[in-house]
Amino acid sequence: MKFNQLGKSGIRVSEIGLGCMSLGTNEAQALNLLDRAYELGISFYDTADLYDRGLNEKFVGRAFKTRRDKVVLASKVGNRWHEDGKTWHWDASPDWIREGLMQSLERLQTDYIDLYQLHGGTLEDPIDEIVATFESLKNQGMIRAYGISSIRPNVIREWLKKSRLSSVMMQYSLLDRRPEESVLDLLARQGVSVIARGPLAKGLLSDKPAKAYLEHSEAQIQALQPKLDDFTLASRSRGQLALRYALAHPAIATSIPGASNLNQLEENIATEKAPELSREELQQLKALVPASVYKEHR
Repeated sequence: MKFNQLGKSGIRVSEIGLGCMSLGTNEAQALNLLDRAYELGISFYDTADLYDRGLNEKFVGRAFKTRRDKVVLASKVGNRWHEDGKTWHWDASPDWIREGLMQSLERLQTDYIDLYQLHGGTLEDPIDEIVATFESLKNQGMIRAYGISSIRPNVIREWLKKSRLSSVMMQYSLLDRRPEESVLDLLARQGVSVIARGPLAKGLLSDKPAKAYLEHSEAQIQALQPKLDDFTLASRSRGQLALRYALAHPAIATSIPGASNLNQLEENIATEKAPELSREELQQLKALVPASVYKEHR
């Protein structure tokens, strides 16, 4: 497995990580997936307090409590559950970040989180106070690095001005090329890594039947899917092609496809052995899908 530096943090992450949101609520199945991911070389696991109201963090904690120093754990904060257990609201206050961290540490059965991320963010957030809180938690050794999970260019630019964040998590795939237009080059220049989520576009770039996605109609995706086969090889499936695309930009440190079964997991991890895309192939793929741009939060 190839490892990349996460921003300027000194943390190294596997090029293919695991987005844990799709683990589900069956403990035995989730632990089996996490164990297999570890066996096959994944070191980076991304979860959040929001996922299944903390159950997801508990599964990750149980899987790695005896090998904590062998993995890089990332979690997120900012979405606060209501007492009904069905709804939540946005809370980016320093008090909640600290309280949320303590709860996440307990569920993850650890005394530190490698990468702690604000799970969203707006320009109305008290960014200076949030940054000060993250810096304090880092100085206390409770987190090793911090970042944000955001697709909003205006929010990302503010964080770049006001913080020493290590990473930005954002949706990025051949079917969602918005980051190419506005932020990928900027982040690369500033030494901030991107964690690419949604690289398979809900399976539409691998084996799922065509349906509408973002600005792309069902008919457009149906027409695209067979064209992708022109870029596949015996050692590079359609899904692995999509992952190779998401990893091609120098800003990307890791891509975190989800997996709900072992076949999906092993297919994703096998991308490590799949040939990288040539510059010509990248240009040809981009020509197949019009580059979209962010219409809001610019």
